[in-house]
Amino acid sequence: MLARFTGGISPIALSLAYFDWAAHLAAAPQRQMEIIRQATAGISRLVQSALHYVSPEQSPWSLIKPQPPDRRFAAPEWENPPFNLVAQAFLLAEQWWHDATTGVRGVAPANEAIVEFSIRQVLDMMAPSNFAATNPEVLKAAFQSGGENFVHGWQNWCRDLMRALHPDRVAADQQEFVVGETVATAPGKVVFRNELVELIQFDPTTGMVHPEPVLIVPAWIMKYYILDLSPHNSLVRYLTSQGFTVFAISWRNPGAADREICFDDYRKLGVDAALAAISGIVPGHGIHALGYYLGGTLLSIAGAAMARNGDARLRSITLLAAQTDFTEAGELTLFINESQVAFLEDMMWERGFLDTAQMAGAFQLLRSNDLIWSRVSRDYQMGERAQPSDLMAWNADATRLPYRMHSEYLRKLFLHNDLAEGRHVVEGRSIALSDIHTPMFVVGTVRDHVAPWKSVHKINYQVDAEVTFVLTSGGHNAGIVAPPGEPGHFYQLMTKAADAPYVGPNEWVKAAPRSEGSWWPEWTRWLAARSGELSEPPRMGTGQEQDLPDAPGDYVHL
Repeated sequence: MLARFTGGISPIALSLAYFDWAAHLAAAPQRQMEIIRQATAGISRLVQSALHYVSPEQSPWSLIKPQPPDRRFAAPEWENPPFNLVAQAFLLAEQWWHDATTGVRGVAPANEAIVEFSIRQVLDMMAPSNFAATNPEVLKAAFQSGGENFVHGWQNWCRDLMRALHPDRVAADQQEFVVGETVATAPGKVVFRNELVELIQFDPTTGMVHPEPVLIVPAWIMKYYILDLSPHNSLVRYLTSQGFTVFAISWRNPGAADREICFDDYRKLGVDAALAAISGIVPGHGIHALGYYLGGTLLSIAGAAMARNGDARLRSITLLAAQTDFTEAGELTLFINESQVAFLEDMMWERGFLDTAQMAGAFQLLRSNDLIWSRVSRDYQMGERAQPSDLMAWNADATRLPYRMHSEYLRKLFLHNDLAEGRHVVEGRSIALSDIHTPMFVVGTVRDHVAPWKSVHKINYQVDAEVTFVLTSGGHNAGIVAPPGEPGHFYQLMTKAADAPYVGPNEWVKAAPRSEGSWWPEWTRWLAARSGELSEPPRMGTGQEQDLPDAPGDYVHL
């Protein structure tokens, strides 16, 4: 019951963090004086600026400028008085609170991060861009439309309310994106199915293909068609056009009856079962395996277990925005401590799974300015709607997480970091990422708030293999779905041999050359160099799949 009012955030964990910060601040009089001096100096500067604000020598943003990622005050209307002064006053307060909640000696880093993050959420909510009376863009729209923008905003709010009350209904702005009709349209067939996955084999689009197939292992918190959105940005279609046979796992969306599905079931019934099915269709050939986000973590675990057991079926491993060490996993770790995990477990126990809304809310908080408050201003005050896209429709098509699996994942990987520290057990024995000798292609994205690229980069010192690391523009999804020909993309790439010395992320980003465009062609060239000569495409399935549907299958609709 408490979780419904807190959005799934443990109030105990939050209280402990604030007590740690407040107690140490109370015992640090010198730090208190520094904070008071900073506040006094900021107020004095603001008053002086206000007194001379109409002076022609006074230029906009003379006190403080928004940080580059902050787009709340980017419009030229914010440079006009008095709105510019209001915005600067807010930014000064934001800066002061950041300084006040950080740098207090003795506070645990995790607690300091929780306090700073939670204060930032409150400040983001109170930003002048969120209120019509202090937002010059909203006032301009109101004057120009005679207040019609507020009418449209009210209509948008009512539609969103109805959508929240009836989540099973497809929103009108997403009806043009239908799975199997306008998205997830790459032709193929389900060639294997068990209680957890469907394995899809996609039709070849070239007369000759490389003998080694590609297996895509998506995260189970997402539908697989993030890599098969529209025809123009489908990685699946791009791979088949480059002469590769492509298979993809489509996870079943679990319900309350699946509460006891464990983390290792995703390896056995997912990766291992898919590899066995592919080996039956394309016998005698290695397999290029790709894992996206949690799918990449799972693939790393499966790859380490296979290497330990002498299983050499993997020809290469590709990880997209996937972490194998969770000590610096970004702000998502703020939701992961003993108190928070226990709170989540109690919450999941009642229903048997983690609901989609709960998970989506956590991801939205990581970028609340872009994903929450900017939308409030645009949709409800400006009366506008963002142009619907295939990526937005996919993002709304979320999945649930079984109770036991998610509990084990949070505790073993996030909380205890068992995989990175050699304690993760598969089939009764520990595995080590250092057993992996298979060539790896690893992609991180510059603006990833879910899997920060410096955390992804740690794979370079964890495995005993050649690692080609790519840092690409964009965020967690937009950086991965980056088809050739789409403007605005760039990437850096550098390869480390298995016996080469380690290069840290800060040194790497300075040394790696930058290239304009998509990283997809670079990856397919890398795959082709590790594949055999072109030959006839393999058969579709084993010929015994009469009762299985065509792509995209049945599980993707659940």
